[in-house]
Amino acid sequence: MKYISTRGGAEHLTSAEAILQGLSENGGLFVPEELPKVAPSFIEALVPLAYEERAVRVLQAFLTDYSEDELRGCVTRAYGGSKFDTERRAPTKLLQTHNVLELWHGPTSAFKDMALQLLPQLLSTALAKTGEQDDVLILVATSGDTGKAALEGFHDVPQTKIMVFYPEGGVSRIQHLQMTTQEGGNVNVTAVRGNFDDAQTGVKRIFGDKAFGKELAAVGVKLSSANSINWGRLVPQIVYYFSAYADLLVAGRITMGDAVNFCVPTGNFGDILAGFYAKCMGLPVGRLVCASNKNNVLTDFLTTGTYNRNRAFYQTITPSMDILISSNLERLLYHMSGSTAAVAGWMKALAETGTYTIPGDLLAKIQETFAAGWADEDATKAAIKEAYDTEGYIPDTHTAVAWQVAEAYQKETGDTRPMVVVSTASPYKFNGSVLAALGHETAGKDEFALLDELAFMNSDPTPAGLASLKTKTVRHQDVCEREEMRAFVRAFADK
Repeated sequence: MKYISTRGGAEHLTSAEAILQGLSENGGLFVPEELPKVAPSFIEALVPLAYEERAVRVLQAFLTDYSEDELRGCVTRAYGGSKFDTERRAPTKLLQTHNVLELWHGPTSAFKDMALQLLPQLLSTALAKTGEQDDVLILVATSGDTGKAALEGFHDVPQTKIMVFYPEGGVSRIQHLQMTTQEGGNVNVTAVRGNFDDAQTGVKRIFGDKAFGKELAAVGVKLSSANSINWGRLVPQIVYYFSAYADLLVAGRITMGDAVNFCVPTGNFGDILAGFYAKCMGLPVGRLVCASNKNNVLTDFLTTGTYNRNRAFYQTITPSMDILISSNLERLLYHMSGSTAAVAGWMKALAETGTYTIPGDLLAKIQETFAAGWADEDATKAAIKEAYDTEGYIPDTHTAVAWQVAEAYQKETGDTRPMVVVSTASPYKFNGSVLAALGHETAGKDEFALLDELAFMNSDPTPAGLASLKTKTVRHQDVCEREEMRAFVRAFADK
């Protein structure tokens, strides 16, 4: 299987080459030239398997230049041992109102672990397969969770360096501590004055600067990405949609062929896009419900067909969704329109004017699969309290957005198909907001007192990786302007 750019061009790369390069030379994102298809028997065969084995089966459909042994080794190193606090890796919790797909049992307590434990293994294997001799510098822009998960996955991985940019003041206290205390001889963490979109735009511009790429190549360094613009970051996420469906089959909540809806809290559109790929492959997915916070640019787009980032930016209690430029939407537009020229035009308009509008027939096609809704701060807090009061379940703030949007979708549409709420973070990562929603006084209490307080209420214990932050040393204190990011990258590359 070959990979091409969403914006056209002559590149036809293997998956290993696409993972190493990260972003197309013309700024587009790599996508499979053709989407694989699976039969119902493929899905049924996943039912008795462990998560690792399910992952190998799904990954084989996309990473055709990796041998089965290579994929098995990558998956074992990513998910094996004691990295995850449950043998099921990504369990589907069966509640009365919803099924909750918990993606936060990895080392950083966020769904990004599902991909960012595997991406370094895929990339290291790709280095060997392609004979690449240069060091690979991984550049990451993060709204909170991606940064720590990428740092955890790549720290001290041979032949790699990783540099993470995050918005100053735009992540939770726990997320900040997770990143700034990161150990490893090949890591750097730098705050950017601005919001996530400033950091993400800065990273994209560095990738698009060919002269700077040549400058780095002269010192034996190549750039790549761990954001979901990298195919190697996105493809592992397809696995857990298949795994959730298999879990529902095991539990008897569905029979083979029943369509299932997924409600996904998303900002950069990668998590929900993985569900779209699963549906295209043949997984019986009904609707993919896109759940947004007050920065509801995706809801507006999926409702009207106009994408407009020219709006107020809000910092919310769901910082991982505080995003106005959703990069992975470009991949969906390519698959739905089939036109690289159209995608290139829309992305050019977005860069130059901040907005674009797709044709009505294309919007209608997208709406056959995607629904959308958003929740403000009050609704998010109410959903946390409702989940606890009715189910004894404590979701994090992002999961609560999906919980609320899922219920609103069901009431508005009357859609009675089984709903899976995709849970993207442990409530402990956003303990202050969660406790406040449950009526607790949080003023004047530090993060670790809040962790202890939440643990008294929650059936899941405090994740070890979060509890250990109390005694860790802050190692990264750099801050830069967006215009200085390139200089900071060059200085780190030279180390």
